[in-house]
Amino acid sequence: MKIEKEAEKILEEFSKALERVPELEETHYIIDNLNRTRVDKKRKKDPERILRNAPVDEEGNIIVERGEWTQ
Repeated sequence: MKIEKEAEKILEEFSKALERVPELEETHYIIDNLNRTRVDKKRKKDPERILRNAPVDEEGNIIVERGEWTQ
């Protein structure tokens, strides 16, 4: 069959191409610093900083979007 011959030809060409690829040691990471983590730090809670960008109305009330699931 034509398809089988073409597939066989593709496989032969691919195996020849693989022979030209140099054998190297596997590398997964670019740098040696694996699994670097930082220590968790407790941060000071600052409500004014948190609410700084919250929209407010004329009376100073925070404007929030009402959830679609509420009535």
